[in-house]
Amino acid sequence: MKRQDFQPEIQELNLAYMMLAQQMLRADRETAMLRLGIGHGVAELIEGLSTARLVKMASSQMVLPGFRFDNAMLAGLIAGNGRDAATSSLHAAIIAAGKPVQDLAG
Repeated sequence: MKRQDFQPEIQELNLAYMMLAQQMLRADRETAMLRLGIGHGVAELIEGLSTARLVKMASSQMVLPGFRFDNAMLAGLIAGNGRDAATSSLHAAIIAAGKPVQDLAG
């Protein structure tokens, strides 16, 4: 089996994510934290990264952005599954906003 190297794609994704996260945090920290699914400590870290450190972090072999939660119902609502596709994402946001960040993983 041939193993494909995704490092350039991972780096590009990570860099775009980190730059967006930093912009969001600087514009409206509380809303950004909710949308990114991160706590105060991680928000502070991302917000304070220099360009050089941001690029270094983006060069990691790990994909930095991840699903905010491992909950099939919430993921389905965000995808538009449910009785009313137009309000599914709103319903998901309400549910996610009511849970602590660490609870969204389980």
